[in-house]
Amino acid sequence: MTRRVIPLLSAAAIAIAGVAVSLSPPAHAEALDDIKARGKMLVAIDPTFAPFEYTDASGNIVGFDPAVLELVAEGMGVEIDYQVMGFSGIIPGLIAGSFDLTATALAVRKERAERIDFTVPVAAGVSGILRRGGDTKVAGTAPADLSGLKAAVKATTQPEQVLQGFNEELEQKGMKPIELLSVETVEQTIAALMAGRVDFVADDVAVLATVIKARSDDLEIVGTVGPSVYISWGTNKDDPALNAALNEQIIALKESGRLAELHMEYFGVTFDLPNENFIPAE
Repeated sequence: MTRRVIPLLSAAAIAIAGVAVSLSPPAHAEALDDIKARGKMLVAIDPTFAPFEYTDASGNIVGFDPAVLELVAEGMGVEIDYQVMGFSGIIPGLIAGSFDLTATALAVRKERAERIDFTVPVAAGVSGILRRGGDTKVAGTAPADLSGLKAAVKATTQPEQVLQGFNEELEQKGMKPIELLSVETVEQTIAALMAGRVDFVADDVAVLATVIKARSDDLEIVGTVGPSVYISWGTNKDDPALNAALNEQIIALKESGRLAELHMEYFGVTFDLPNENFIPAE
């Protein structure tokens, strides 16, 4: 399957003074018809989130989401054009209609669901805390354990939201908040940790486990924080037909057992995922 990669774009390149810069024919109510007519779908992705999506040594975009997307595209009879960009620019770009959809792992949140449409969940995740081995300064995962410490997180992600919630609780109790360093990539969070700029990293536990396996550094997961969340892809709210077509393919993969096989291949566990009523109330 042909997969053309478009160079990295920043959030600023997506919107300047509130005016989006369209990098392709804008998404609209007939987006599915447009995709079928041109035989390919333009998909935004941030390949810095192994094992969900990342770039291998040959420069190919690989991981769980690309593996699922290839099967979805095959079922729809189209090819994939990837638009590589920073995570913080993906939802603004999707709303602006700069691409057809995003297959970057998105935590399903009510606030996001008010701005974009989610596909049915493709996975689930929970945030974890990573520290340098034996660093007793990071002794636990409760807000009080992390009070006054420095943390690196990817901007606009679920782990960042969890720690922001912790800070609200800490400030209400008159305790020092967690100092957050928000960056664009997992590599930047780990670099900050190893350089001593932060005390811990918060990210999805599957991502942290992959980091530990890939590095010889002495790193360890302290535990998990916050609730588990469903992971989905996103479409523009003006494109319900495209969303329905993607859902049809994802549900078919679930029913055939192929999605569960990919869960085991990339995460080592399977998830019980709903087809409806998965948007949180708050």
